[in-house]
Amino acid sequence: MKDKDFKAIALKYDIDKDKAPKVVAKGLRELGERIVKLAKESGVPIKEDKDLAEVLIKLDLYEEIPSELYYAIAEVLAYVYKINLKAEKER
Repeated sequence: MKDKDFKAIALKYDIDKDKAPKVVAKGLRELGERIVKLAKESGVPIKEDKDLAEVLIKLDLYEEIPSELYYAIAEVLAYVYKINLKAEKER
């Protein structure tokens, strides 16, 4: 393992069902690395933000993100949208 402070958090957001994105997976060190590996293998976009990860890792699984983080999460969702749009155009 390269980074003893490595953190990974997976979010899920269904605009039709959820009020806000939810933490659906989180892990430190080896578990975090496994989360990232699975995401890559599944084609899930990954955005690195150590400061945001530091806050999100403290949330419980399936907890909606607090309103104080909406702007930061909106930036992540915008990034994912761009990645998905680019991938669609390349097909």
